[in-house]
Amino acid sequence: MDKTRFILVVALSLVIMLLWDAWQRDYGDFKAEEETVTAETGADKPADLPEIVTDEADSPAVSVEEKAPEEGIEVITDVFRIKIGTQGGTIYRADLLDYSLSLDEPDKPVHLLNNDETLVYIAQGGLLSKGPAPTHTAAFSSPQSIYRMSDDEDILEVPLYWEDDSGIRVKKTFRFQRDKHLITVKYEVTNQSEAAWSGRAYNQLQRTPAPKRKSGMVYTYTGAVISSDENRYEKISLDDIEEEKLSRSFAGGWAAMIQHYFVTALIPGSSSDVYNYYTLYLDPRTSGLGVPRYVIGMTSPQKTVSAGESGLFEEKLYLGPKIQSKLEAIAPNLELTVDYGMLWFIAKPLFWCLQQFHHFTNNWGWSIILVTLMLKLLFYNLSAAGYKSMANMRRVQPRLVAIKERYKNDRARLNKAMMDIYKEEKINPLGGCFPILIQIPVFIALYWVLLESVELRQSGFIFWLKDLSTPDPYFILPVVMGVTMFIQQKLNPAPMDPVQEKVMMTLPFVFTVFFAFFPSGLVLYWVVNNILSIAQQWLIVRNMERSGLKT
Repeated sequence: MDKTRFILVVALSLVIMLLWDAWQRDYGDFKAEEETVTAETGADKPADLPEIVTDEADSPAVSVEEKAPEEGIEVITDVFRIKIGTQGGTIYRADLLDYSLSLDEPDKPVHLLNNDETLVYIAQGGLLSKGPAPTHTAAFSSPQSIYRMSDDEDILEVPLYWEDDSGIRVKKTFRFQRDKHLITVKYEVTNQSEAAWSGRAYNQLQRTPAPKRKSGMVYTYTGAVISSDENRYEKISLDDIEEEKLSRSFAGGWAAMIQHYFVTALIPGSSSDVYNYYTLYLDPRTSGLGVPRYVIGMTSPQKTVSAGESGLFEEKLYLGPKIQSKLEAIAPNLELTVDYGMLWFIAKPLFWCLQQFHHFTNNWGWSIILVTLMLKLLFYNLSAAGYKSMANMRRVQPRLVAIKERYKNDRARLNKAMMDIYKEEKINPLGGCFPILIQIPVFIALYWVLLESVELRQSGFIFWLKDLSTPDPYFILPVVMGVTMFIQQKLNPAPMDPVQEKVMMTLPFVFTVFFAFFPSGLVLYWVVNNILSIAQQWLIVRNMERSGLKT
């Protein structure tokens, strides 16, 4: 009996440690409204970027200003409100019009890229060449200052122009499509000089560290990611960027900065071309920027444009939510930015089931309940065996207490007497713990599903639960969960060890406080699971007591 209780305590402690580890890793990130940027134009504070390609002459320079440029191009589509600087064509603001900042501010969109004193987060790009080429510090011009997608348009193109006295002309075009968060970025080079022009395109994301978090929310990994055939999903934290410069070349990959629910990804125009992927760190002690800057980017293969001819570079930029079905269609493995961790092979089927139930209920709360019921049915026989084992343990509890009192000073005889009872009654003392251990991976996988899925963001259930991705504002669900845990304990045989009994009695209170800060969707799963477990256990125990059967 002591072994059983010890394993149960260890199992529950493992859950707490795993969740606490996830909490610590997630809670240090930032809120959506703080995801803002400062544009980087001007040449008064230059900071040379390290070499990003094999030819040193192709390394550009980046410069920044303390404030975003007052002049720029505004682009409005059905899903975007974007600000593009004419100097460099840098995107220094991107509002997602189809995602509100919060339920309390439905008219305020999520600021994925923006200008704020607390954070720099921008998308840059340009051309690199030994000869004349516009980097993201070059001055472009555009025939309009405002571009708006009309109701009868499905495509909106925003052109920017650059020209050098030598005869090199560049047209940089941003192409937007209706109902899509994917932007095509083109560089059309026209060579009217007398010599051939060679160069490559680069695109990069630059940001500063996240500001100090505000309480009340849980967030996942924020940092850089690259994908290749060798490693489909490789995280590169901001600390990694600071410690070591990355430079790799491969085909069929992509680079991104990810955060909770949203991703900004750089995607090559052709999956067969070999691109160079790099990271850069701008030290504030040498750059004069005041705060460190972290960069991840990619450069295209070199192209040569003969005199009198034109050449085209084309890449893609994704600015939007982490919706797996859409990301899968954009680039291989891009859906992995919805990071389910090591238990992804359990999490992905769980999310698929959630989606299928949502098609019928149109409510993510009911979908969670139905998935919980499905899991309960799946583990029914396993759970039933565990509950029968615990019922038998409870039935022989008086005999175990008696022999413990009889042999309290003789540990060896006590253990032998207990094992004799288990053998006589055909009881497995570990039978009650095994179902709990089996369900721990499922619980952790579902935790990541509910935490990572943008579909649950601002999705309500019933009554006071307006957003299943945030904690219960009135702590009702955590309290109900604590009560159900307490009831479950009362249905189980009490530990013979007074210390273990006290530990077990504190667990409902510990879990109540702990879960008060977790997404209400996760707590909803735990509450429903507990209620179903109580019903199943009560029914099994009652039937066994009536019939007097043993396992």
